[in-house]
Parts: sequence; structure tokens; C-alpha cells
Amino acid sequence: MGLNYRKVIKTGKDSWINVSKSGVSGSKRIGPVTFNTRGGITVKLPGGFTYRGRWK
Repeated sequence: MGLNYRKVIKTGKDSWINVSKSGVSGSKRIGPVTFNTRGGITVKLPGGFTYRGRWK
């Protein structure tokens, strides 16, 4: 296990910029769905479950 660096900069109520060792990306939440600029999608499901996938 190594050390990880991640900085989150809020840019609005439901949007933010992520800065990490691998680069910079942006994220936007619309209801229970979060999209990021690298093609990732996260959906919060009932019962505490989460689906993570790709939209690109």
C-alpha cells in the first residue's frame, strides 16, 4: 500500500475539481448520479449500494 494524494476544490453546489497524482478532472452531481470528465459515472442506489461504471 502506498501513499495517495488527492485535493478536492469545490466550484459550486454540485460540482468540483479533483487534483491528484494522475492529473486533474472535474465532477458534476445531478441527483443521485455523478459524472466526471474522465468518463466515470457513479450512481447511488437504495440500500447503501453504489454502481460505478464508464459513460465514454
